[in-house]
Amino acid sequence: MKRGRKPTIDAADITRAAIAIADAEGLAAVSMARVAQEMGNATMALYRHVKSKDELLALMADAAFEEPPLLEDGDWRDKLGVWAKEMLAGIHRRPWFLQIPLNGPPTGLKSLAWFDSALGALEGTPLEPGEKVGVVMGLMTFVHGEAWLTVTLQQGFEEDPAQFTRQYGQRLREIVDPRRMPALAKIVAAGVFDEDDLFEAEDVAAEFDFGLHLFLEGIATHIGGRR
Repeated sequence: MKRGRKPTIDAADITRAAIAIADAEGLAAVSMARVAQEMGNATMALYRHVKSKDELLALMADAAFEEPPLLEDGDWRDKLGVWAKEMLAGIHRRPWFLQIPLNGPPTGLKSLAWFDSALGALEGTPLEPGEKVGVVMGLMTFVHGEAWLTVTLQQGFEEDPAQFTRQYGQRLREIVDPRRMPALAKIVAAGVFDEDDLFEAEDVAAEFDFGLHLFLEGIATHIGGRR
């Protein structure tokens, strides 16, 4: 019995296979050889479509998210708020995204679609084109930073939940000298860290909402000044 020819593959097939590996085992498990093995192809066959692992990572980063949300209702603040929360949710679904090196400005079609979506939310404001880009880049930096923090803390919580209890507040009382760190000492004395669970999902979400509110209020103030 003759073996049939292997089905043809393309960069999209390779990217999907790599993402499946990262979803199941983490980004460290992704290599050209491992992807080829999962696809039943020779490693060199993949290089005809994806030139290097760096290129594969770039393709994975662009394909990690769904399409950007439709921003039809509300003013620019409402739209950017939805955009930011959807981006955060996308990163949480695939936290390995945060480990992919950022080697340049976005060129992937999916990434550019998200960029366009956020810029579109600012249509009708008096912001200059460069200011709109600055707003979107600042918001993206905020979301990525919050995502990195929560993902990292989640990993720490899973490894050692005890460090996220009121023991942390007790430890700070022992090491924070009011003469050297007066502002922090006041916060500690106020009992802010005296909680049984310092990593509750509701608290994490509320902190993100508060930070997002402050960011958008700052933009609103800037827009008010422009008018």
